[in-house]
Amino acid sequence: MTESAGYEIDISTLLETRGKGQIVPIVDIREPWEREICALPESLGIPLGELPTRLKELPKGGTLVLICHHGVRSLQAAAWLRRNGFDGAVSLRGGIDAWATEVDPEMRRY
Repeated sequence: MTESAGYEIDISTLLETRGKGQIVPIVDIREPWEREICALPESLGIPLGELPTRLKELPKGGTLVLICHHGVRSLQAAAWLRRNGFDGAVSLRGGIDAWATEVDPEMRRY
């Protein structure tokens, strides 16, 4: 999978990879109240503050996509995870807001 800027992946690349049948785990690091507004159903919800204590829940090896509202927190989380052994951690550029704009215009936005 191609990552742009090393720590980010764009939506089109993620969709292309998933379209080829590759399983790409998505971890939503937003707070529970944010996930109540909108979320990708296949994502695993682990708030950013809980990430250090829940590493065992994350798949190791391969690409691991992190998502937040606009991509800022998930970019920080991807960098932290890479420093802690998750070499395939990447942030979804633009976050859930970009997903709603580019992929699912029916998704509730905030």
